[in-house]
Amino acid sequence: MEDLNTTRVRQHKMVLTDRGICNITGVCDVLSFDVAEVLLETEQGMLMIKGSDLHVSRLMLDKGEVDVDGKIDSLTYSENTGYGGKGESLFSRLFK
Repeated sequence: MEDLNTTRVRQHKMVLTDRGICNITGVCDVLSFDVAEVLLETEQGMLMIKGSDLHVSRLMLDKGEVDVDGKIDSLTYSENTGYGGKGESLFSRLFK
């Protein structure tokens, strides 16, 4: 019988095509997005995607998959350990 309490870690993979289409797996949550920035929580840490005309074209959190379209200028990772403590918000820690 399967143990339902085990958490399955998804493989994190990113495919960037012509700086315009980014297919990402291993996504735990989408924290925010707008036309200039997408902030994702992944299995490997926080991922910030910056650019212009960004759109989340496909979102399947049950499978941990996200597709982002637009002009992608940068991809930045930060560690996701330690958030939620010391009374600081995620954004204040991320933008120090």
